[in-house]
Amino acid sequence: MMDVEKYDLHYSDSFRDAKDAERAKICNGAGAANGLKFPNTFYGLDVKIAFDVHDWDYHHGKTLDDKDRADKYMLLNLMEIIESQKGFGNALLKPFRRRRALFYYEMVVSFGSDAFWKGKD
Repeated sequence: MMDVEKYDLHYSDSFRDAKDAERAKICNGAGAANGLKFPNTFYGLDVKIAFDVHDWDYHHGKTLDDKDRADKYMLLNLMEIIESQKGFGNALLKPFRRRRALFYYEMVVSFGSDAFWKGKD
């Protein structure tokens, strides 16, 4: 099962239908492919799939609206993963994970333009 099927995530049909090898060429988790990298976990919770969907959307996006949608979907996907976690330990960590998700969202909104427009004419 692909990780997107474990949660109620926002993603394109092209992401869902892509082969793993094709996704691996585009999706690299949090951070720039050839630049600064960030953890793909929020206090022990693996959220990499949200970043992979975001990478895919950035690669295939063509307009500023596409970038805005990709950024918003990343935040929604992160929150979906965070909120779906059950148990006492997860309940204690949710506020910290939510704060980190908002921080990552603010970073891509503020500093993601170069990554989005890279390789586009």
